[in-house]
Amino acid sequence: MSSIDRSQSVGGTRTYEVRTYGCQMNVHDSERLSGLLEDAGYVRAPEGADAADVVVFNTCAVRENADNKLYGNLGHLAPKKAARPGMQIAVGGCLAQKDRDTIVKKAPWVDVVFGTHNIGKLPVLLERARVQEEAQVEIAESLEAFPSTLPTRRESAYAAWVSISVGCNNTCTFCIVPALRGKEKDRRPGDILAEIETLVAEGVSEITLLGQNVNAYGSDIGDREAFSKLLRACGKIEGLERVRFTSPHPRDFTDDVIAAMAETPNVMPQLHMPLQSGSDTVLKAMRRSYRQERYLGIIEKVRAAIPHAAISTDIIVGFPGETDEDFEHTLHVVREARFAQAFTFQYSKRPGTPAAEMDGQIPKKVVQERYERLVALQEEISWEENKKQVGRTLELMVAEGEGRKDDTTHRLSGRAPDNRLVHFTKPDQEVRPGDVVTVEITYAAPHHLLAEGPVLDVRRTRAGDAWEKRNAEKEGKPAQSAGVLLGLPKIGVPEPLPVAASGCGCD
Repeated sequence: MSSIDRSQSVGGTRTYEVRTYGCQMNVHDSERLSGLLEDAGYVRAPEGADAADVVVFNTCAVRENADNKLYGNLGHLAPKKAARPGMQIAVGGCLAQKDRDTIVKKAPWVDVVFGTHNIGKLPVLLERARVQEEAQVEIAESLEAFPSTLPTRRESAYAAWVSISVGCNNTCTFCIVPALRGKEKDRRPGDILAEIETLVAEGVSEITLLGQNVNAYGSDIGDREAFSKLLRACGKIEGLERVRFTSPHPRDFTDDVIAAMAETPNVMPQLHMPLQSGSDTVLKAMRRSYRQERYLGIIEKVRAAIPHAAISTDIIVGFPGETDEDFEHTLHVVREARFAQAFTFQYSKRPGTPAAEMDGQIPKKVVQERYERLVALQEEISWEENKKQVGRTLELMVAEGEGRKDDTTHRLSGRAPDNRLVHFTKPDQEVRPGDVVTVEITYAAPHHLLAEGPVLDVRRTRAGDAWEKRNAEKEGKPAQSAGVLLGLPKIGVPEPLPVAASGCGCD
C-alpha cells in the first residue's frame, strides 16, 4: 500500500494525488490514472502538503478489511473537503467495482466512483460531477479499451510495467479478483512489442510483463505457446537489458516457457511462482489446478535449466479446513523448494468468495502459531540461500530509494539479475540510478546482501541518462551530457518498480 499527502493548487492549475492499494496491476493502473489526469491538464501535487484538488483512491478488494480502510480514509478527507470548495474525491479499482453505489451512500461527499474496466473515463466523470454538482457512479461490466492505450505517467525513468493481458479465467475460492477484473483478455503480440520498443527508445532498461495470470497468455488468442514466443521476441529488442514477469500460475507453467527463460539472455534468472499451500487437500479446496508433486517438479526443471535462479512464492496460512498435517505438507514444500523469498499471508475472509462461507474456519491463535513457524523456517532458508552469494561477482543497476540507511552508511543500493537487493560501497566517481556497477558480495543477511569492498567497475547507461534527464526536468535544469557511450548497454539492473502486495488475483 502506498499513500502520500500532497499540496493545494499550484499556480492556478488543479493538482491531483493518486493513492494506491493492492497488487502490481493496481500500481500500473495508477500510472495510467496519473497519465490521464496530466493529459487533462492537472499537475501532480507537490510533496508534503495537506491535500490535492483531486484525490483518487485506487482500491483493492482482496483483504477482509479493505472497505474499512477505505471508508476510514474517506472520513479523514471529509472535513478537508468541506473546508475547501472545489475539492473532488474519486474512488476506483476493485472495491469500487464491487461496492458501486454503496460508496456514495456511506460517503456522500465522494464525487466519482468508477470501476476496473473504465479507468479512462476518470477526467470526464470529474468534470461531469463538477458541472452537475452531484456524484457520478459509472461501472462498466466489461473492458471498454485495453488500458495500455491510455496515457501513462511512469514512476520510474528506466523500469516499466507492460500489461500483456487483463482479467483471469481461474476460479480460486479465496480470490474475488476474476469477478471484478473479468475474463482474461490478451493483447496482440505486435502491440506489446511495439510498446516495449517505444519504452526502450525512451531509456527504459527493464520491463516487467504483467498479467493477472501472466503465463496463461495466449488462451484468448488461441496459441498455447504465445507466452514463450513473447519472451523470445523480447530477447531480440536491441537495448532491452532485462525482462521479468509476474505472476505465473503453476498450471500454465510449461516446458517451452522454461526453455525460453533459459535461452533468452535478457530474461532474468528470477521466478515468482505462487504456491499458496503444499497440501493437495487444501489446493483442491482452493481450486488450484495443480498438486504438490507438480509444483516441485516445475521447481526442479527450472533449477536444472537455470541453476542460479532465485525463486520466490506466495503462501496462505490457515485456509479453511487446513489441518496440522496439511500445514506440515506446506513446510515440506518450503524445505524442498528453498525459496529465496516467500510472501506469507494469514488467511482472511474475502467477502464474495466461496472460501468465506466454507466450514472449518481456523481460529486466529492457531493461524498465528502456524504463520510464525512458517516465517521462521523461511527466514532460515533465505539466509542460507543468500550466504551462497558471498564471493560472487555481480552486476547491479543502481536503484533509487532502495536503501533506507544509504545516507548514514555512505552506501548505494542496487538489484542483482536475480532481483536480490545489494547495498554497496559508494564509489568515488558519480553513479546515477540506472547505471550499472560490478561488485563482489562480501556479506549476506536474510533479506539483503552487502558488497563492502571497492566497486570493481562502473558503466554509465542510457537508463542513467533517462533518470538524469527526468530529474533535470523536475528541477527546471538542462540535463548534463552523459558523454559518449561505447556501444549499447549489455547487462544492467533497472530500479525495481514500486512494491505492491502479491497474491491479488489467481496467481
